[in-house]
Amino acid sequence: MWARGDESALALLIPLVEHQLHQIARRCMAGERVGHSLQATALVNEAYLRLIDAKHVSWKDRTHFLAVAARVMRHILVDHARSKQYQKRGGQAVRVTLDEALVVADEPDQDFVALDHALNALALVDSRKSQVVELRFFGGLTLEETADALSVSRDTVKRDWKMAKLWLLRELRGDKSRDA
Repeated sequence: MWARGDESALALLIPLVEHQLHQIARRCMAGERVGHSLQATALVNEAYLRLIDAKHVSWKDRTHFLAVAARVMRHILVDHARSKQYQKRGGQAVRVTLDEALVVADEPDQDFVALDHALNALALVDSRKSQVVELRFFGGLTLEETADALSVSRDTVKRDWKMAKLWLLRELRGDKSRDA
């Protein structure tokens, strides 16, 4: 078992989830500009390198692994965006389009770094809602898979998903009032 130090277990796991990792990477990269220096395969490879070093994680199941992989990919893209922004001395950060499943803004593009800040702020207010967004939007998990991963009901995930989208909409638009 990989969690107990058996490196060959990871080699057996990756072919089983490789297609899903590429789907997650394509989902994360969907809104990136044409000619982005990272491609989906490179994102999967970078995530793989970080995941094999994650010896402190106690893997529960495939869904847990994919959820962590989605989070790692998001962090890679945010780090990349921050690096590009720094290199351009305040230039535009990498942009990401939020897909129809996470309609949180009327504008077609949202700043990836701003989305990361908003998700981190949401995690401080309600970590489960932040996890729902990561699993559903970045990980591409279904309501049922997300419910299983978080050990909650499907209805709880639906409510969290709806509330998280509204919260992120306000946060990304800069609306600091907390009426709803």
